[in-house]
Amino acid sequence: MMADLKATPKPITHRRILKVAVPIVISNATVPILGAVDTGVVGQLGDPVPIGAVGLGAIVLTAIYWIFGFLRMGTVGLTSQAEGAEDRAEVCALLIRALLIAVAGGVLLIIAQLPLFAAAFWLAPASPEVESAAWGYMQIRVWSAPGAIAIYGLTGWLIAKEQSRAVLMIQLWMNGLNIGLDLLFVLVLGWGIEGVAIATFIAEWTGAALGLYLCRDAFEGGHWRNRALIFNPARLIHMAGVNTNILLRSAMLQVIFVSFLFLGSGFGDVQLAANQILLQFLYITSYAMDGFAFSAEAVVGQAYGLKSPARVRRGAVMTGGWGMATGAVLAFAFLLAGPSIIDVMTTAPEVREAARTYLAYMVFAPLIGAAAWMFDGIFIGATRTRDMRNMMALALICYGVAVAVLIPLLGNHGVWLALLISFAARGLFMGLRYPALERDAAL
Repeated sequence: MMADLKATPKPITHRRILKVAVPIVISNATVPILGAVDTGVVGQLGDPVPIGAVGLGAIVLTAIYWIFGFLRMGTVGLTSQAEGAEDRAEVCALLIRALLIAVAGGVLLIIAQLPLFAAAFWLAPASPEVESAAWGYMQIRVWSAPGAIAIYGLTGWLIAKEQSRAVLMIQLWMNGLNIGLDLLFVLVLGWGIEGVAIATFIAEWTGAALGLYLCRDAFEGGHWRNRALIFNPARLIHMAGVNTNILLRSAMLQVIFVSFLFLGSGFGDVQLAANQILLQFLYITSYAMDGFAFSAEAVVGQAYGLKSPARVRRGAVMTGGWGMATGAVLAFAFLLAGPSIIDVMTTAPEVREAARTYLAYMVFAPLIGAAAWMFDGIFIGATRTRDMRNMMALALICYGVAVAVLIPLLGNHGVWLALLISFAARGLFMGLRYPALERDAAL
């Protein structure tokens, strides 16, 4: 009788996939706008120090908050599976656990801010004037750390519930408010760098508050007060394992990208500038692919919760198809419009020429990397994070071998080839592990 009372699972359709993906793509498209406005506003002060300070401070805090990026991915996978299994109590408990982690992590960052910032400036030194201004900027912004980290968990929970329009609302609210307050505090009130920091502080806390309101369903019915469930040892250990594997996987991915930047800097300022410009193409690819990868997280996760291998396969194939099609469109767009985009981003003739030399790698990147992006979403939805960690380790080894072999032979071409090889290796190795994921869905 209980089985008869269960709701019929939602069909996996293209409309359902796009309903999740499109708002995420639009949301991602707003991210660079905020950075441009922050830079443009402080640029009106007529002094290079505020520009450098805001840029450096934002990079440092983003890197620190990035550590907690596992909270979004882990929350999506676990919540979507609980949603698929119609375990309402666990769906609510997962949000509370994520929020508790966010608050604890944010408070820890506030307490440890002095040694953290000192270490950051030791790793990335700047002029005394820029460091002093950046320090003041970060000491204001760090007080919104609990809210900023909580947004990871809130957005992950909403994506798992396929409420990506709510995620878009949070992003639009935060960015719109931040931009408006930037203009008011800096250009009207003359608060300078501190005004930019206060604007972001307010935007992050109000963004978290809006996220809580949009997740209000979790607080209906009283499950959020069930301490025995929220602090269930077995479920906490499982959640910790999932999140730890994601953190390790992400750290290895970061090693690849950071080393790519450092390796490219060894070939001179022109090559480094060209690499930086072409990386913007990669960021565009990531923003577009994320929408369909997030769809895969939600759809595959719910299918996994239903213990339905057939639905897992349908979700993987359909979202993967959209991801591959997106990669093909981006590759074609970069082939046709790439030179014009390069010309918009720089006026230096030597940098334009160098960027055109390596543009072909950005044409192939969406095609080669699409499988890696989409399998990330599929494996996150299934919470196969140990496989993600292990396959990333193998891809990192492949990247290291490619760097050692290709750079001495091909110079900066070798740097780009090694990066594409890491993409291909991730997609290949996770593809080889996919059959096991599908088999285990029935267990």
